[in-house]
Amino acid sequence: MILQLKPFDENLLSGNAGPAARFAMELIVKIARIFQAQRLIDISWAHVASCYYNARPSLDFAELLARGGAKVRVPTTLTAGSIDLVHPEFQRGDADSAAAARRLVALHRSMGCEVTMTCAPYQIGRRPKQGEHIAWCESSAVVFANSVLGACTNRYVEFFDICAAITGRVPDVGLHNRENRRGQVLFRLKDMPQWLLGEDAFYHVLGYLIGREADMRVPVIEGIPRTVSEDQLRALGAAAAAAGPVSMFHAIGVTPEAATLEAACHGLSPEQTIDVKPAKLATARAALSTPLTRELSAVCLGSPHFSITEFEKLTPLLENVRVHPSVKFYVSTNRQVLAELKERGWLPSYQRAGVTLVADTCTYFAPVMEGCAGAVMTNSAKWAYYAPGGLGAQVVFASLEECVRSAAAGKVRCDEKNWLTQ
Repeated sequence: MILQLKPFDENLLSGNAGPAARFAMELIVKIARIFQAQRLIDISWAHVASCYYNARPSLDFAELLARGGAKVRVPTTLTAGSIDLVHPEFQRGDADSAAAARRLVALHRSMGCEVTMTCAPYQIGRRPKQGEHIAWCESSAVVFANSVLGACTNRYVEFFDICAAITGRVPDVGLHNRENRRGQVLFRLKDMPQWLLGEDAFYHVLGYLIGREADMRVPVIEGIPRTVSEDQLRALGAAAAAAGPVSMFHAIGVTPEAATLEAACHGLSPEQTIDVKPAKLATARAALSTPLTRELSAVCLGSPHFSITEFEKLTPLLENVRVHPSVKFYVSTNRQVLAELKERGWLPSYQRAGVTLVADTCTYFAPVMEGCAGAVMTNSAKWAYYAPGGLGAQVVFASLEECVRSAAAGKVRCDEKNWLTQ
């Protein structure tokens, strides 16, 4: 297939807009040709991960763009970085890496990016509309945008993402095309007790199971109640995107492109149907915990970043609660939600309880967290999936209530509700 470029694209390639814009467009065009795109399309928003400091090449790439006069052409937000810029006192890594991370964010700011530093850009006060083409990175944000908001984005990667922001263009491939958003594998919830369908933990586990079994296919889920919350849908998507290459799902009667099974599958039959019964779900739930001890060293919440509605659940649970001296309790969120907590006057209650609020980053990859000697509890399947490899942590996946109760006791305290029977 021949890639058809517009005069705008050719102008950037000619260097008339500067060396950085030319470099960025050259990369976009190379990727487009690899994927046999016929054209490039405009995007309205970029959310980039190139602000995350991995090693020296991250900084070198940004320096190259900045020297070439790079400026973003569309609103561009930054995903969670490698350090907490709001609370520099939390930094436990080496000083040189922290300085490089700060420099990297400053370079992106100089290009016109908004320093949002969150994996949940849909929490900053605006959202893309259904059918809107965007270029987002960060797996949980991508699956939320495609599935819950109905926007169109592929799972973009570091370096390509900032080039998309500079050019305002991406290849017209993947989930930007309606035919590629067709549901392909049907997950049918069978024999699920009603109480379980209302549990937040259920959606984390279901997402983890779907991520492992959907592979590269777009999953469709039958049986999710219409009362499902936005937080529960994003938990499902985040877990699916962590455990597998899922960038979009359909929930029949819930998500915008799945009014019916026929609509989700574009009038075709699913390629495969998988029945999800409580026993199958219980097996997936057990796989999220890897403890060798009941001694608790830390609790980590907020992956993706804790929303204000999640804080509304957590705040009353901390009344008259004090975290055990041997336990570290962390909640990761973004600076926008942190500002709202301050406005509501809730920050003192977290300080009194012994809870540390972390911004701009996440505890499973940042040098922020202390206390991995014993078990670490979380209510996030995404965190539970990544932390054993990233931190070498022994993880216990549990409900929010169980995490709070255990933090106060200094030991793992779980209800062990039976997911196998009604």
